[in-house]
Amino acid sequence: MKRIARALAIPLALAALLPAAQAAEYNQVQPAKSAVTFTYKQMGVAVDGKFSRFSGQLQFDPARPTAARATIDVDLASVDTGAAEGDQEVAGKPWFNTKAFPTARFVSGEVKALGGNRYEVGGQLTIKGKTQPVVVPATFTAQGNAGVFDGSLSIRRGDFAVGEGAWAKFDIVANEVVIKFRITATSK
Repeated sequence: MKRIARALAIPLALAALLPAAQAAEYNQVQPAKSAVTFTYKQMGVAVDGKFSRFSGQLQFDPARPTAARATIDVDLASVDTGAAEGDQEVAGKPWFNTKAFPTARFVSGEVKALGGNRYEVGGQLTIKGKTQPVVVPATFTAQGNAGVFDGSLSIRRGDFAVGEGAWAKFDIVANEVVIKFRITATSK
């Protein structure tokens, strides 16, 4: 009987170690394979834009999602509205005021696994010196040695004082802005 128990103990111990050996922590953000975009309405027409420069620190292990951590910094002066004039306008004081507030930052807090590859990431979003709690729905997909995080969230620009003075009203430029992201990360 002892011989059978010993014979079973080795494969069981190896099987217990196997998931840990296969698990990977994704922690190297790949900005060239990632994107941060936004959509808003101006005079009722959807307008798309993007940010070309951002960086991040990430720790995500699919086997332990509640231990995940992320900080994403977006260079607001890298805004691309599709027109140089629009880029200059949005970088100015009434909008992002990039001279005083060069970056927007998201810092994660609690991560909830929703099943499948879906997650809910609570955190703090800071734009223009104003911080608001946000909940970001996201998905994670392993692709070879990389992991891809896709998600979007809707914010109200007025909560962050984006669009001051004559732009504080929402009749020309809507209050709602949808931010979409695709963050690709690899493991060290």
